[in-house]
Amino acid sequence: MRSIGELARDSGLGVSALRFYDRSGVLMPARVDPATGYRWYGPEQLGEARVLTRLRRAGMPLADIRLVLAGWSGTDTGRDTGLVRGLLDGHLRRLESGLADARLEFSAIRALLEPEGNTTMTTTTAATTATPATAARLTVPATELAAALDAVRFAAGKDPELPVLGGVHFDIEGQDLHVVATDRYRMAVARTSTTGHDGARVQVTVPSPLVDAMRALLTDGSAPARLTVTGGRVELETQGREVAGRGLGEDFPDYRRLTRLPEGRRVPLDVPALRRALTDQAEAAEDVCTLLLTADTVTVAAEDDLAPVGERVGVNPAFLLEALAADELLLEYVGPKAPLVLLRPATEDTFSLLMPVSLDA
Repeated sequence: MRSIGELARDSGLGVSALRFYDRSGVLMPARVDPATGYRWYGPEQLGEARVLTRLRRAGMPLADIRLVLAGWSGTDTGRDTGLVRGLLDGHLRRLESGLADARLEFSAIRALLEPEGNTTMTTTTAATTATPATAARLTVPATELAAALDAVRFAAGKDPELPVLGGVHFDIEGQDLHVVATDRYRMAVARTSTTGHDGARVQVTVPSPLVDAMRALLTDGSAPARLTVTGGRVELETQGREVAGRGLGEDFPDYRRLTRLPEGRRVPLDVPALRRALTDQAEAAEDVCTLLLTADTVTVAAEDDLAPVGERVGVNPAFLLEALAADELLLEYVGPKAPLVLLRPATEDTFSLLMPVSLDA
C-alpha cells in the first residue's frame, strides 16, 4: 500500500490533486483509515495514477478520464478496450481541430498587431529578432551584482518553447543596472548601481548558463566587475578572469509595464516559519497551498482550517519557497487575482512577483 504522499511522488500528481480526484470519483483510494481519514492506495493504482497524470496533461475532460480509467482497469485482455481507444481517438481529433482553429485565430491576431501597411506576416513567421544592443561599458560592485543575480536567478524560465525567458534580462540606463527574470508565473527584479555609462538605455538578455558562469566569478566582494555589452555580445571581467557569450536574440517582455500594480496592503512575513511550513508542503508533493492573510500576519492555512478569518490566496509552495531569499520581507497584497509582491524593507529596488493559484477546485 502507498500513502497519498508516496503515490503523489511516484505518479507526478500533487496531493491536493489526488484528494480532488478522490472527491470526484475518478481515482478513489483502496482504503481510508477510519480513525485518521488518511488515504491508502493499492499497488495497481500507481499505474492508474500515471495514466491519469498523462490524460490531465493532455487536457482530457474529467468525465472522459473517468471512463478511460474504468475501461482500462476493468479488463484483463491487455487493457485496450474499444471504449478506451474511442475516447483517446476522439480527444485527439478535438485537439487537432482546436489547434487548426487556434492557428487561424493567431494568424488574424498577428495581422491586427502588424504595423499598418505591412501585411506580409503569416502563421509561420518566426519570433522577431531584437535590435542589436548599443555598446555599453560599465563597472559594477561585485558584491552588489552577485546579490542582484542571486535575487532573480530562481525566476528564469525553462520552457524550450519560450527561449527568450530562459535567462536574465540586463537593463542599463544611466547609472542603474536592473536585472530581471520571469517564467510567466513569477518575476524577480533587482537593481545595482554602476559607474562609467551615461549613454542611452541598453538592454540584453543573458542566457542562464552564461548568468551562472558570471555569478561563479563574483567571489571577491572587494574587486570591481567590468560589464561590456557590444551588439548583443556580453562580457564580464573581474580579478583577471572573464566570461563572455551572446545574448538571447529576441525581445524581452516590457517588465516595467508588468510591475505597475495598484498599491496594496503590506504585511510583514515571518520568513523562518513560512520556510518550514512551505518545505513540508513541497516535500509532500503539494502543488498548491493556501496562504491565510490577516491584518498583520501571513501563515500557511491547514487543510481543515475553514474558519472565515482573513484573506485566502492559493500559491505554488515550491515557487514561494524559492522567493523567500531574504530573512526580512514584506508581502504586498493587492487582491485575490493579482500577483503577490515580495519586498525587502530596506530597499524596494529588489522584489519579486508571484501569480496566485486558483482555489476554486
